[in-house]
Amino acid sequence: MSVLQENKSLKSYNTFRIDVSAKHFTEIFSEKDLIELLTSDPAIDQDLLVLGGGSNVLFTRDFEGLVIKVSIPGISSVVDGNEVIVTAGAGVVWSDFVNYCVENGFAGVENLSLIPGTVGASPIQNIGAYGVEVKDIFSSCTAYEIATGIPRHFNFEDCKFGYRDSIFKNELKGRYIITSVSFKLSKSARLNTHYGAIQDELKSRGILDPNIADISKVVSQIRVSKLPDPSTIGNAGSFFKNPVIDKNLFEKILDQYPDIVHFPVANDRIKLAAGWLIEHCGFKGIIVGNTGTWKNQALVLVNHGHATGQEVYSFSEQIINSVDAKFGVRLEREVNIL
Repeated sequence: MSVLQENKSLKSYNTFRIDVSAKHFTEIFSEKDLIELLTSDPAIDQDLLVLGGGSNVLFTRDFEGLVIKVSIPGISSVVDGNEVIVTAGAGVVWSDFVNYCVENGFAGVENLSLIPGTVGASPIQNIGAYGVEVKDIFSSCTAYEIATGIPRHFNFEDCKFGYRDSIFKNELKGRYIITSVSFKLSKSARLNTHYGAIQDELKSRGILDPNIADISKVVSQIRVSKLPDPSTIGNAGSFFKNPVIDKNLFEKILDQYPDIVHFPVANDRIKLAAGWLIEHCGFKGIIVGNTGTWKNQALVLVNHGHATGQEVYSFSEQIINSVDAKFGVRLEREVNIL
């Protein structure tokens, strides 16, 4: 059974390492723990915050409610011919899940190597990297309704996935807690190496016929070279979404900046690289007070040791306004602000 703690520091539960506290805090390790909490604990009547790895949140204040840390473990798989269904507990570290799949020859998740966070958060955010998103491999998830403690099975259509988006961030925001996620993978790999960085790294290593382990290693190396380790400097990875704009606006920007990094998407829409926009506004690697952008990737905001969440938020507002003024593009934060 979960134990309720009071005035719990959350510094070690968010990768930005922001020093705030929760009025109440509990950690659950099983669906049984969660059911008992939802159906019998009076603390559940407070404002709730569900935390996985704390890798996609910026605390700007203490949380005057109950924080539920989901730490449900376990990974299992069912193989049917070439198809594999891998199910993981919501508390499983995402990188551990990816490593399990790669080591067992289960293809489809290798491009998502080394993304911080936990399995339970992956469908909420529809995490993605290097041409692959969770929606591409998602099969289903189990979640419990907070108000009733009743479980519900969500299939692909139920989740209404979008770019870094899902039903859990919209209509059902704050109403369910995910306890496990199932993914549809394959014993027969169809590698996605379209992103230039992957191809360049494979070429530099002399790998002409890569397998999923090669892709996982290459993606991990690219991420390490660009992104800071949260254990050494506080950050939440990519702070902003890559903006998607209409073709007319893109052509106006292209006239002035012919080297702008961009990727065509559906319906004459163009995705821009937020990091490129931020860098070309002069923000790459700068330090402002206790915060700033990472030296190797302007898309990442960092805590240089004693930043408050409000300080980071205000700095992000400066970036948003600067990019808007220069390019006419309004960036949207990927990180959840609390």
